[in-house]
Amino acid sequence: MESSPSYDYVDQPEQLERVIEALLTQPSYSLDTEFHREKTYFPKLALVQVAWGDQLVLLDPLALDLRPFAAVLESPAVAVIHAADQDLEVLQLVCGALPSTLFDTQIAAGFLGLSTPSLSTLYEHFLKIKVGKGDRLTDWLQRPLTQAQLTYAATDVLHLPEIHRLLTSQLEKRGRLQWALDECENQRVRTRGQREPEEAFRKIKEARQLKGRSLAVVQAVAAWRERRAASLDIPVRYVISDIAILGIAQRPPRSRADLEKIRGFDRGLREDVVKELLAEVGQALDAPPRTSGASAVIAPLDRDLRPAVALISAWVSQMARDLEIDTTLLATRGDLEQFLGGVPDARLGSGWRAQLVGDPIRRLVDGQVAVAFAGNGELVIEERSHRPASAAVSD
Repeated sequence: MESSPSYDYVDQPEQLERVIEALLTQPSYSLDTEFHREKTYFPKLALVQVAWGDQLVLLDPLALDLRPFAAVLESPAVAVIHAADQDLEVLQLVCGALPSTLFDTQIAAGFLGLSTPSLSTLYEHFLKIKVGKGDRLTDWLQRPLTQAQLTYAATDVLHLPEIHRLLTSQLEKRGRLQWALDECENQRVRTRGQREPEEAFRKIKEARQLKGRSLAVVQAVAAWRERRAASLDIPVRYVISDIAILGIAQRPPRSRADLEKIRGFDRGLREDVVKELLAEVGQALDAPPRTSGASAVIAPLDRDLRPAVALISAWVSQMARDLEIDTTLLATRGDLEQFLGGVPDARLGSGWRAQLVGDPIRRLVDGQVAVAFAGNGELVIEERSHRPASAAVSD
């Protein structure tokens, strides 16, 4: 274990102003956040850690208005963040802005063969530094924070600048830096925060198999749940459970008595809320499920192509190992199904993924090439001979 890092705790507006002024002169900065969202719909920011040069500060959002920090986020500087998705969500919520340029060290490491590594894994892999994780799950909204919490928080960004430099160097050597930067940009701009209510049903796994009236009910009730959870700032599960929504879809209720027979339904739900829910169900029963636009249900993959998915998945996994790229960055099963299903904006249809994966798959499906064993247990895609193999027949 290394010694405790040096940092400044910032909880006064004038201190924040000086930090912002300093950061606006920097080409890059490293950032991390601590937050809670177990009992809320939106994350509650508890601490922001920022490092640049030989400086490290801990910003207290419970004592400060962090909206002025948007100037830093919107500056040309590169924001170096590890596993940035939730950090970006909370920054957008509190500051009203996202970094103009993102370098996500977890994504970047995936292009070097490290599969979704933790920050401590990166520290140990690249810097041979072991970091304790004992204070990760403590109460970050308490004040004052303990010395152990402050040390843990500071350590999370202390070495990110060096990790950024090492990852960039290795990616450049392999010719993959632009791949990583493109993927970081996709992460930066993707939709996050409050989900589109009309899309909320997609989070319910079993809903994918529903059709007709049942699908229409799931769509309507999931959207209602999402809107209500956001308005009350509570987790969606506190409104109504997934299993209850599925039960409602299978046996649409017309009364509270019907609802109370459904598994997972909270019998303590207020009468006015029950009326809202029943109204949503009634409207859904009178309307068809959405089959076009953003809320359309993606059609299942053509039956003739389904056997190809497992075979191609095995080939992709092997390619990922050979190239030392995280398989999920190369192509997920969902990517394969969307590409084979002809989804217009499928990830495998453009860019470096099209060259490595998409184009060979297209030729495979068109019958121009074939998947074969290379004799050492490995799969290869190679030109077809178009000569069928047949067993020798003896007289």
